[in-house]
Amino acid sequence: MQSLLAFIVESLVDDPDAVQITEGDRRGDPVLRVSVAEADRGTIIGRQGKTIRAIETVLAAASPGAAPAIEVAD
Repeated sequence: MQSLLAFIVESLVDDPDAVQITEGDRRGDPVLRVSVAEADRGTIIGRQGKTIRAIETVLAAASPGAAPAIEVAD
């Protein structure tokens, strides 16, 4: 999942070298934390969160089990 998320995010941002993805957990559930350049945060989140929700949908469709949640780091 991490490589698919990296591919999608790097394709959307202006500074793909700044993309960092780390795995973690929140209350026992898997979480992928995405860190991008400050100027690219709005691009990843999208208007009313539509872009990040679409990325979560793609990951859910591609995962055999429960897809991890995605957090955009500050």
